Amino acid sequence: MTTAVKKNLQPQTGFKKWWTLLRPHTLVASFVPVFLGTSVAMSYMNFNFIRFIIMLIACFFIQTSANLFNEYFDFKKGQDDEHSVGNGGAIVRNGIKPNFILFLAILLYILAIVLGIYLSAETNWYVGLLGVISMIVGFLYTGGPYPIAYTPFGEIMAGFFMGGVITFISFYIQAEFINSEIVYITIPIMVLVGNLLLANSIRDLVPDKKNGRLTLAILLGRKGAISLFALAYLFCYIFELSLIFFADAPWWTLFILLSLPDATRSVRRFFGKTEPITMIPAMKSTSRAITIFGLTLAIAYLLSLLSKSLFL
Repeated sequence: MTTAVKKNLQPQTGFKKWWTLLRPHTLVASFVPVFLGTSVAMSYMNFNFIRFIIMLIACFFIQTSANLFNEYFDFKKGQDDEHSVGNGGAIVRNGIKPNFILFLAILLYILAIVLGIYLSAETNWYVGLLGVISMIVGFLYTGGPYPIAYTPFGEIMAGFFMGGVITFISFYIQAEFINSEIVYITIPIMVLVGNLLLANSIRDLVPDKKNGRLTLAILLGRKGAISLFALAYLFCYIFELSLIFFADAPWWTLFILLSLPDATRSVRRFFGKTEPITMIPAMKSTSRAITIFGLTLAIAYLLSLLSKSLFL
């Protein structure tokens, strides 16, 4: 057993074990859509700081709750053990009580609902409805009799709800309308959030197969899944940049190319790897690529707004 594997499998203490439990590499799926939706809405001269902060906190609660439910149900279904690689297995390795994990997940869901009620009262009850649906999907991702995570549809559902619906809500609570521009801008974000889950499925392909799952990575095979992973990136860059020419997106959108090195590294680091521990660098590069892509895209719209304010 290598030093890296031993380090990964060692019990953690203090802050680190709680930080690991949050599955920090997945939190990009909560804050990037909020920043992007808000930034695009600001180009219409709409911004409410209180709504933005509440939406950001609510999405953090929802994503964290989904991760906690994932931890709890994977443990209950026997999917995690002391040899689990990555962020899973915190219950069996770090001694955190399963019922306490479940309590935290439910508590954060309740807090998210309270925040959602405020946003609904401020805007429209559809906001609350979409939020509740997203929360249900988050629970069913690993909970319930037929967990979404155990099927080939996990990437699609996560991409649509976390990448798409959250961005739409973030835009709507500021602008109080939805238009074709935000839909077009959001399509690559949906694909990228799905790609984050696909990276996780590629890493866990062998243990998932042993545990009876049928994820997209298992369905396609390792080579097929990595190919789809790379093609998804390619689509996102081509589609988002094409909006400059066909949908009047700002030229600042070119800043998304700053994420290209990490995207390339994330693909390259999956090739020739079969052990989950060896794919952790690929996971980190994936998270960084999506973070940089989403944040630079959000900044592009802020810079566009700033330039219009200064020169018009």
